[in-house]
Amino acid sequence: MTSHVHPETSGSESALNSPVEIFSAEWILTVDQNDTVLTESAIAVQAGVIIAVGPLADLLRAHPSATHQHFDQSVLMPGMVNAHTHLGMTMFRGLADDRNLQQFLDLVMPAEAAVLREQSVSVATAAAALESVHAGVTTALDMYYFPDVVVAACDRVGMRVMTGTTFLGSVGPEGRGGSAQMEWTEQWLASNPARPGWRPVVAPHSTYLVSPEDLQLIAEIAQRHDATIHIHAAESKGELDSVLAQHGRRPVELLDHLGLLGPRTVLAHAVHLSDDELARVAATQTSVAHCPSSNLKLASGFARVPEMFAAGVAVGLGTDGPASSNDLDLFAAMRLTGLIHKAVTGDATVLPAAQVVRAATLGGAAALGLSESIGSLEVGKQADCICVDLSRVHTQPVYDPNSALVYAAGRDDVRHVWVAGQEVLRDGIATRVDEAEVTAGLNELRAEVLAAVASV
Repeated sequence: MTSHVHPETSGSESALNSPVEIFSAEWILTVDQNDTVLTESAIAVQAGVIIAVGPLADLLRAHPSATHQHFDQSVLMPGMVNAHTHLGMTMFRGLADDRNLQQFLDLVMPAEAAVLREQSVSVATAAAALESVHAGVTTALDMYYFPDVVVAACDRVGMRVMTGTTFLGSVGPEGRGGSAQMEWTEQWLASNPARPGWRPVVAPHSTYLVSPEDLQLIAEIAQRHDATIHIHAAESKGELDSVLAQHGRRPVELLDHLGLLGPRTVLAHAVHLSDDELARVAATQTSVAHCPSSNLKLASGFARVPEMFAAGVAVGLGTDGPASSNDLDLFAAMRLTGLIHKAVTGDATVLPAAQVVRAATLGGAAALGLSESIGSLEVGKQADCICVDLSRVHTQPVYDPNSALVYAAGRDDVRHVWVAGQEVLRDGIATRVDEAEVTAGLNELRAEVLAAVASV
């Protein structure tokens, strides 16, 4: 049955008078409550909002003046949500490979201190947003620096980014620390309040860099401004040992003790959770961003993802930064998620493909507190949508589009991307930026990064 948005949910009268666009494909993955897969169906979009989902013939009858695009042998699905990344780290891609987490940080963090400024972050973030859009990512939760620059760079490409102020426990690249950083955070959050499809962020790096006292202050600031808390936690065994030695508690235990667990908090990684910690994460409705590529590459371990799902934890998928995972590819994250946990548990039935697709879309949106606005193709949500071509030999034949997406398709199969109804990738080409110019800008940072590393 075709359902239509009520007028009051679609915005102003001018929005209701906007043209209607209808998009149909061989398969539509709604990622609704029942993971419904539709055929011979379409979505209708008006003023960036999905106003109808249902049989194509019904939508064409209801909107006779609408434009209509059909994508044969393709799947329309929600845009993917990168639940943990450091976009600006594209400038350090490949710099610190084949190292463990501590060795990686020992090289990259001094290089960041030498190189990071507004211009370099702008260039690197624009490149990251372009790479992300090509991979079907429409929203990212970013932990980095110069948040106004990050937002502007992503806006330029057309990707939605959730970001805010990052705390290192010392003076960061922006030149602020201590009370100055706290005051600036209050001002930034007040100037960037939540809106449909977006929330402000405060990002204390970790319990091993940020003091318990500062973590509590950050939690209070986040609560005052209804901001998301984004923090690394329990990523490696070395981190567990370090935090236990410093504070007498493991990272997640410490966050729980300090009151930072809760429905507005996203734990990046959460690889090493005890039974009690996993239970507390679930009980407090804390979300987890699972980053399998980075966890494997840094030999951090295997997160207890099947058990998280069983406990009701909101799990999204992340890439981590392109310096530690080397790409911003959620197709790779989906495939790894669908494979490694079968091997770890010895159970080939865990994390079926549809559940993995949900984690990459609505799961990430839920983790970010945006599931009312994005993450599924349902009436009233913003039209964040991607079209994935399944016609090529490596995806044929298709018996189940979810399985094809997780186990066979890749980011090169993404042909079209819309963010809030705006097409930012058309037939594999970005619509808002010159791709060669963006790539050249990123390459120009290489000499500066090499010089910085040489001085470390």
